[in-house]
Amino acid sequence: MNQITKYLNKEFFLSIAMMMLGLIALFSFFDFIQEINDLGKGGYGLIQAVTYVLLSIPGHVYEIIPLAVLIGAMYTVGTLSQNSEFTVMRSSGLSIRKIAASLIYVGLFFCFLTFVIGDLISPNSEKNAQRLKISSTDSVVTQEFKSGFWIKDGASFVNIENVLPDSSLEDIHIYEFDKDFKLRTIVNAKQGLFEDGQWKLNDISLTTLGAEKVTSINIENGNWESLIRPEMMNALIISPEKMSTINLLKFINYLKLNNQKVTRYEIALWEKLIHPIMPLVMLLFAVPFGFLQERSGGKYLKMFFGIVIGISYQILNTMIRHIGLLNDWQPFLSSLIPTIIFLSIGLYLIFKFERL
Repeated sequence: MNQITKYLNKEFFLSIAMMMLGLIALFSFFDFIQEINDLGKGGYGLIQAVTYVLLSIPGHVYEIIPLAVLIGAMYTVGTLSQNSEFTVMRSSGLSIRKIAASLIYVGLFFCFLTFVIGDLISPNSEKNAQRLKISSTDSVVTQEFKSGFWIKDGASFVNIENVLPDSSLEDIHIYEFDKDFKLRTIVNAKQGLFEDGQWKLNDISLTTLGAEKVTSINIENGNWESLIRPEMMNALIISPEKMSTINLLKFINYLKLNNQKVTRYEIALWEKLIHPIMPLVMLLFAVPFGFLQERSGGKYLKMFFGIVIGISYQILNTMIRHIGLLNDWQPFLSSLIPTIIFLSIGLYLIFKFERL
């Protein structure tokens, strides 16, 4: 690594880190303001609110890294352009492509950081944040219907009225059908806890619908073998976009086994795979702007452009994701389109200004 490469990577890294810290502080402040409304509910006090905000930070970091890279890179190229440093570099024989390629180190660092935070840190911190808030406010996981959650499990339909923060279940109703779709068995249980690869049910009422009579017995406790796993309850606590890749794959597989729609989760999976490369894409997109009217505009104008473009990317990404869901597009297509657009624009501008 030569001196120019070291210098460029250092300047870009410092600017991006500064933007990240600023955005994290801003998001955390807004989070805390929002949590003030819940202070006093149950045992949810100031310490719990601050802890919740701190646990939410990794999720924000994961989301804002591409935006911070874009704004920080725009600020840096504006500074280098304003100080005529890019002009000197080009005069010394460095092409725009070589300048862009030299930033591979800082780009890969933020790609790796995005992957680690998004797949290893953020899912757990987000889950713990939601569990803290739910348990502190004496609440349960938000229900989809008044009767609770309905889940298909093989030949059975399962109704779970409450999911507690530790992924244990309350008021479980299992309706088992035969191959002719006739109701044969109804199991009601007060509580369910996952241990040793199966659910341990307590206070069970078992009703069997025979051809000629209906029998009902009460059982103190019993085992329930099911495809449902505690980690699948993460889908009820946090959004698919904040789940880990492994948990998304498990949940998608579970839904497919039960012939349920998986488009939303497949889009989230593809975004999870594509998101870590966005820092590199944003760097390639930003570099050419340093050679656009080098002596006009300045670093603050380019930083403003970075903010506008970053917001536009977020809007475009959200819009295409929802359009893809409505029109049942291929999940990888819904996730790739915004990335391809920005990468294409960046590469086009690099080659265009290279010829000037």
